[in-house]
Amino acid sequence: MGQTLTGLLTSVRAIAGRPGSPAPGRTGGGPDPALLAALRHCGDHLADLAASGPLTDARRTRLIASIGALTTACSTPGADAFDALLRTGQQALDSGGEAGARLALALADEATALRGRSKGAWRLRGNALDALGRREEAVTAYERHLALQQNAAASRDVERRIATLRAAGDRIDEALALVGDRDGNGGGEGVGAGDGSGAGAVRLSRRLPAAEARAAFTDLVRRRTAELGTADPAVRRLAALYAEHRRLSDHDPMADPLLGGAEPIGVPGLRRLVAGRTVCLVADTPRTAEQEQRPGSSPAALIEGYDLVVRCDAPRHAAPTARTDLHVCTLRGDTPWKGPRWDRRAGTRLVFGDPLPHWRLALRSRLVPGAQDRIGDASLRRPLHDPALIGGTADGEGPASTAYTVLRLLDFLGTPARVDLIGFEGPAALSPREREWIGARTGTTDDTAVRISLR
Repeated sequence: MGQTLTGLLTSVRAIAGRPGSPAPGRTGGGPDPALLAALRHCGDHLADLAASGPLTDARRTRLIASIGALTTACSTPGADAFDALLRTGQQALDSGGEAGARLALALADEATALRGRSKGAWRLRGNALDALGRREEAVTAYERHLALQQNAAASRDVERRIATLRAAGDRIDEALALVGDRDGNGGGEGVGAGDGSGAGAVRLSRRLPAAEARAAFTDLVRRRTAELGTADPAVRRLAALYAEHRRLSDHDPMADPLLGGAEPIGVPGLRRLVAGRTVCLVADTPRTAEQEQRPGSSPAALIEGYDLVVRCDAPRHAAPTARTDLHVCTLRGDTPWKGPRWDRRAGTRLVFGDPLPHWRLALRSRLVPGAQDRIGDASLRRPLHDPALIGGTADGEGPASTAYTVLRLLDFLGTPARVDLIGFEGPAALSPREREWIGARTGTTDDTAVRISLR
């Protein structure tokens, strides 16, 4: 980065001042007040990072480097720091978490104050508000971006996102009307997710932040079901609206021409797909590939006998025509959407990756129409760390391998009849931590496979 975190914080404070203090005067006019305000926001964020301990996250490291570039631009007479401001805002958003999204929103606000007709600034503001769950405000910012955007092709993803946010809000409105009609009050502005009195209850509304709306909707469905029973037509419709709202909250509609007609599949669909079936995960090694391609060999017959054959990442040794029922890959690097396209034929393809914007862009850039029948949706993109799935925490051994991640996912689903590893005999195939987890669940072993008993 060219300087330490503490040194960068000192530089930022020297230019922009400390929180609550006026910015120091500068000869020659100095940076615009909006830029100084942006630097103060960056300084506050740097101070929080410094207090949190050593930095090991590459995304935060890139954010700090971007703040350094913005600081240099603001301290250089005659330099245009606006592009550096937008880059810093995007890096803040990419760093993940609520703190990163709040910094991105603060920088976007300063950017729109500097240049009210910057389509990039309004898109950054929309993305930040979207990440914070303030979806009605995000729609307004996205619409300002579209009004300034002259290239229709470049704005299609924004148009799709607006449609998604509006559709999610429409499900809430219909639920409010449905409950209001049943109660005879016409729906009103919102419905309390309480016991009917509404006292102390969060009132469901499309204007609520996403997390609060989801919680209020969940509680409303639960209470209505307890009150009227699952056989009630209004309860069934309310549950359907809730399911659609959750789907729209997790990802954009998948009726995207770029997906080539592939069907989106979530956790319930994947659980049904593997239920009662035998699954083998085949290692991509020269020895395994050579044995699999040899006609009449016992490994080839063994693999062919499974209901589902799973392969990971970009196979280097397996034949292009090797059977692949489930292809699983993990997005890696700073720009995962620029990787090779997934053109190997697979019945189902799962893509693991974070953050969500990178995952979305990678799917739209790398999926090949017709190369898969089903594509995993956003609910399956980070199974190891999603609280709704395995929900583990990161450890010090680095990123998990794709093979280990899909094994943990299959173990969590708990519905396959059997899961075997084939060709993972070498010590370099998996990390010690991963091999320890597998060893604790190993049922039987032979020369070609490791048998894992999931339950």
